Amino acid sequence: MTSPSDTLDLNPIFRRERGRPSGRLQGGFTLVEVLVVLVIIGLLGLLVAPNLVARLGKAKGEAAQAQINTLVAAVDLFYVDVGRYPTMQEGLEALVTAPAGDASWRGPYLRKRQALIDPWGNAYRYKVPGDHGAYDIFTYGSDNAPGGEGDARDVTSW
Repeated sequence: MTSPSDTLDLNPIFRRERGRPSGRLQGGFTLVEVLVVLVIIGLLGLLVAPNLVARLGKAKGEAAQAQINTLVAAVDLFYVDVGRYPTMQEGLEALVTAPAGDASWRGPYLRKRQALIDPWGNAYRYKVPGDHGAYDIFTYGSDNAPGGEGDARDVTSW
């Protein structure tokens, strides 16, 4: 005679595996394990964040210097075509929009008007005649004030 346990199990979903306690889920994380991981991630963030912020500030300064170099090249091309530098009234805008009544302008000398804005969202400053050359192009950095250090340092064409 066969016992009920010897019959064919037609519903394996409800079958209990040997050695596995019933009623307890396996494979999850305990609250303590999750908290330990969160603390480790927080500590790593505290160690990495200052370096990341410093590198971001340095990257903006380097981007501003590269943009100023591009502006210098564009102003020099303007000079070759027009025979003069943009006036203070025309400013750097003369690199993207033809000055009124100037037939020798062959621009635009910059692809985008956005090139006239520094990485901190301020317009680049232009001075002609310059204190350091025929013209000066510069930005005051993140604080938009003369002087400063780090992210707030001035970036110039001279």
